[in-house]
Amino acid sequence: MFNLIRRDVILQKRQLLIYILCILFFIFMDKHPAFTFLVASIFIPFNTYAYDEKVETNILLNSLPYTRTEIIASRYLGAIAYMILAIGVTSLVLYAFNKPFTLTDIAMGSGLFLLFAACTFPLFYLLKPGHITMTVMITFLILAFVGRDSVLFLAEHLPGITDFIVNLSIPALYTGATLAIMVVYLISWGVTTVIYQRKAF
Repeated sequence: MFNLIRRDVILQKRQLLIYILCILFFIFMDKHPAFTFLVASIFIPFNTYAYDEKVETNILLNSLPYTRTEIIASRYLGAIAYMILAIGVTSLVLYAFNKPFTLTDIAMGSGLFLLFAACTFPLFYLLKPGHITMTVMITFLILAFVGRDSVLFLAEHLPGITDFIVNLSIPALYTGATLAIMVVYLISWGVTTVIYQRKAF
């Protein structure tokens, strides 16, 4: 299964320069560090899905000595591995250009990435090939532009929930958010596994 994860990096080794340039672009545009961490984390996993969508790699993967459960596990574990790698690279670049960031920025960026991945990974096995990547990227851009306004709207119209969150201690808030994200990610992993097990290639 490790070889399946490593395959994604090997396929994209020529695009790693573009990856670095994307990080630099968001840094020079003075985007929030959490957003930069989010974008950096998305690059490799979603680019892999885009590549697989074009060449229908799933037919090849199912001819290899891997179970379908292992194939999906490599996607979800790989996403976490690439997220950690992306956080490390982005942190180094931010530090090199003397751009301040905090552990909270890293936590927010990685949490948003895991939520976005959990919501979109199943779509790659539900939607018709050829339209998935575009749908996911459009969704991401929409969320990036309306996400902040949506949160402010909900905070204004749902004061009970807002007050509850505000009254939580920082450790309780981080612990609750981490557990919620983990549960959503694991549910997504299970749902995708079931979908992939029943899919015909």
